[in-house]
Amino acid sequence: MTEKYSLNEIEKRFDNDVERFSNLNTGQMTTLDAKFNMELITEGILRTNPNITQVLDIGCGAGNYDVSLLQRKSPLHITLCDLSQPMLDKAKERVEALNNEGSCQIIKGDFRKLSVDDNSFDVIIATAVLHHLRDDTDWENTFAMLYRKLKKGGSIWIFDLITQDSETLQDFIYTQRYGEYLTSLKDEVYRDHVFDYIEKEDSLRSLIYQLDLLREVGFSKVDILHKNLCFASFVGFKE
Repeated sequence: MTEKYSLNEIEKRFDNDVERFSNLNTGQMTTLDAKFNMELITEGILRTNPNITQVLDIGCGAGNYDVSLLQRKSPLHITLCDLSQPMLDKAKERVEALNNEGSCQIIKGDFRKLSVDDNSFDVIIATAVLHHLRDDTDWENTFAMLYRKLKKGGSIWIFDLITQDSETLQDFIYTQRYGEYLTSLKDEVYRDHVFDYIEKEDSLRSLIYQLDLLREVGFSKVDILHKNLCFASFVGFKE
């Protein structure tokens, strides 16, 4: 098994990638349907909970989802959490430009150790971040913690890279089809570069695994928004 990068190593990579992560139209080039999923999630948040005031974005990056949400509704009280200080600085700058009379708190560090009160948030946004979790205990503890941070009636919105439970389908969907997509962006060297840092940074779980875990920790309803090859967006509701 490949030894995974430390949090410090992951932080350094993202410190150097703020500009790319600040583009609402493209988001992460390696991510399938990035803009489509962002719009699905932010519109879905407001359709299911139009009176939200308190939002937590873990692994917020440069704040694309918060910007998209604020373009639809403001003011909001937004808490941003990320390993990267440059990402947080950019996200805060962008949020405050749209969030008159709202507030923006930033928390630098590991989202698994959030020093915020339970029952605090109407919505948690978790996009392209949960794949950094490690073993099953880490996944279980983190999902339970995020459930506790939500108010009654709150919801968590997830978009992430996933794996398949079937090894045959994993090889077909991820290695072959996603590999072809990455090659089309540049070349096979670029494909191998992306696969390499995914292997070193991420510990992927299937969509079914995560939906089951949402239910296990207490979410009363879960739903799938979109799946394209090895990327999926989904939601859990706390009643």
